[in-house]
Amino acid sequence: MLMDIRREADVALCRSALYEALALGFRPPTPETLARLASPEGASALADAAAVLDGERNTDLAPLVRRLGPYPLSPQAEALQASYGHLFGHTARGCVPPYETEYGEDSPFLPAQEMSDLAAFFRAFGLALRPAGHERIDHISCECEFLLLLARKEAYALERDDQAMREETRRAARLFLRDHLGRFAPAFGKRLAREDPGGFYGALGDLCAAFVTEECAWAHVAAGPEVLRLRSPSEADAPMACGTGEQLLQITRPVALGGSG
Repeated sequence: MLMDIRREADVALCRSALYEALALGFRPPTPETLARLASPEGASALADAAAVLDGERNTDLAPLVRRLGPYPLSPQAEALQASYGHLFGHTARGCVPPYETEYGEDSPFLPAQEMSDLAAFFRAFGLALRPAGHERIDHISCECEFLLLLARKEAYALERDDQAMREETRRAARLFLRDHLGRFAPAFGKRLAREDPGGFYGALGDLCAAFVTEECAWAHVAAGPEVLRLRSPSEADAPMACGTGEQLLQITRPVALGGSG
């Protein structure tokens, strides 16, 4: 029994590692991005976590992770910056929008409802965006970071044998995947892979689509389609300020998760 709990906790921590990689990878690139994701050593370490999930779930995530870091570290900095700017741009409607509310059917009400629901999820776990980050809460990095925290909280609950916390955390992850990240991340990831074939962000997009789709299957919710239309731009769409990678560490914790972890 103790081994089962330990294995479940390890799986939750490996899930958190992949969410952390996606959250980092979809922010503007920094030396940390290069060291942890875009180098052979960093990609290999992350692949070890993916291999644990592959063993538990019969998936094939580790080979997708290894595609992130096939090159030496030093030549990539400028190229990665240029690629990020080309793909994501400096407005909400870049080549590959990283914002959830840019995807779906046109509606004057749905984007505001989705943003409100995201804020409610974050508040329920004592989380808030850091105002200095200059970013929207529907950015894919913010959503991945939220699920990273839920996965770590689940591991903590398993280690403490706190069934109530574990169930609360799993339920929140299931609903968040169903209503938010799982709805648009497969289409976002595949769109990114099409726009950057053979590149770092294309590989990250393939990993994002595969991992989030697998997470939806684990949570017993339907993943979104691999092709999802972009909503029509409105007059309210305007260029957004883009901070540094350090500024875009979006989620802060004004209170401890669950009051005990």
